[in-house]
Amino acid sequence: MTSCSVVPKPPVRRVAIFGGTHGNELSGIFLVKHWQENGAEIQRTGMEVKPFLTNPRAVKKCTRYIDCDLNRVFDPDNLGKTVVEDIPYEVRRAQEINHLFGPKGSDDAYDLIFDLHNTTANMGGTLILENSRDDFTIQMCHYIKNALAPERCPVLLIEHPNLKYATTRSVAKHPVGVEVGPQPQGVVRADILDKMRKIVKHGLDFVHLFNEGKEFPPCTIEVYKIMEKVDYPRNKNDEVIAIIHPNLQDQDWQPLNNGDPLFLTLDGEVIAYKGDCTVYPTFINEAAYYEKKQAFVKTIKTELTAEHIRSSVVGQNTS
Repeated sequence: MTSCSVVPKPPVRRVAIFGGTHGNELSGIFLVKHWQENGAEIQRTGMEVKPFLTNPRAVKKCTRYIDCDLNRVFDPDNLGKTVVEDIPYEVRRAQEINHLFGPKGSDDAYDLIFDLHNTTANMGGTLILENSRDDFTIQMCHYIKNALAPERCPVLLIEHPNLKYATTRSVAKHPVGVEVGPQPQGVVRADILDKMRKIVKHGLDFVHLFNEGKEFPPCTIEVYKIMEKVDYPRNKNDEVIAIIHPNLQDQDWQPLNNGDPLFLTLDGEVIAYKGDCTVYPTFINEAAYYEKKQAFVKTIKTELTAEHIRSSVVGQNTS
């Protein structure tokens, strides 16, 4: 590999760590509050790292949100809405966050945002990417996965033409979701919090090494690409009439094949998966997704490749 094949990338100087986008997902909330009091652990030479509580009203009430899901309103319509008295709290908050860390899509936006989430599903420590062509975040995921090995660190790619999330972290040039579970809503578990903490540490270490001039050769990572959201079986009144089958419960990231059990009715009827290819379900039986009519999401395995990268500016540190 010759030096002329290296792709120079702008240094990553401004990093935010979001916690409390959902006010009942406590690992990120506990960590952000701790880092706001004592941030030595997250500071790195050459960059500003800002821990930030995104939805303080929901955090105070220990509820997912007040009026609407903050993690779904960072779209042009909501960010451009006129602020009137009855505007939903989370829309107003999204505009504030966009002002502080954006504007979204602009050169002034923060370089990187880690958005910390918990799931009730058995997903382990998962990284979430929104762009299959972002060499920097793919390289970061590769670094984090290697640092955590042999512990698994699945990567979920939510890039999809028909599924638009408009996430809180999408304000940044490089958005990275950190989804760690299983953890009940309104509960904090030491093992889950520690897993999240390690992911953030390794991510910040990567940024520091990149800014210092370390080259990262081409890499390939395995990712789970979102394909479809699957709802629970429902009756004519739109009520759930079957629950996740025991064979599927807690089997996030495991292969699901044609004929495998999906749901179980209270009368004992098994509803099986019908599909012509193997898929890998995740967010299985996520508590927060009942209202979104989502029992799990189907993913397929694929690979993402990143080019050989290094910082285009070395040695011009900000601190």
